[in-house]
Amino acid sequence: MLPLILALALNEVRLKFFKQTVQMVTYAPYFISTVVVVSMTILLLSPRTGLIGNITDLFGFGSIDFLSNPNFFRPIYVASELWQTVGYSAVIYLAALAGIDPSLYEAARIDGATRWQKIVNVDIPGILPTAAVVLVLGVGNVMAIGFEKAFLFQNSLNLSQSEIIATYTYKVGLLNADFSQAAAIGLFNAVVNLALLLGVNWIAKRITGSGLW
Repeated sequence: MLPLILALALNEVRLKFFKQTVQMVTYAPYFISTVVVVSMTILLLSPRTGLIGNITDLFGFGSIDFLSNPNFFRPIYVASELWQTVGYSAVIYLAALAGIDPSLYEAARIDGATRWQKIVNVDIPGILPTAAVVLVLGVGNVMAIGFEKAFLFQNSLNLSQSEIIATYTYKVGLLNADFSQAAAIGLFNAVVNLALLLGVNWIAKRITGSGLW
């Protein structure tokens, strides 16, 4: 949803320099290594030297060890993932917006449509097929949440929230050498992914008429 909103907002910007600057700033984090992103996050959230820790201490909340509290793992993971991927994902929608027939915008202008009406009646219907395909692809990978970032953020204190299928399979299969159980977990993961992919693709085709097949 956020990449879609960002793309629609950037599409309305008329100042070319500002638009290109925002695009560069938002999709540049995608090319930063996951290890670097995790290291930056750990340094930022450090209870002793981190900026966030200093701010919470300044306002009287004390230095909070975010990475040791299981309740903060999911918000930290999601926030870092959004920061790293939202801008790059918005490029797909910007490309779809660029492919909309200009005559539709001209007709909307002649009819006296406002910017909001143009977004609702021209932009969103124009990129809906692309959004449906992106949604199907995203749901197909929902069970394949990034192993690397979760594993790097993981510690013994936040294990109750940071343990995911990928990290558990790694521990069972490689560290404990229980290859049969690891294979069973991988097969279960693949079956669930396939079921989600087929289901969401069917729903997307029923609603928008577009899907992967």
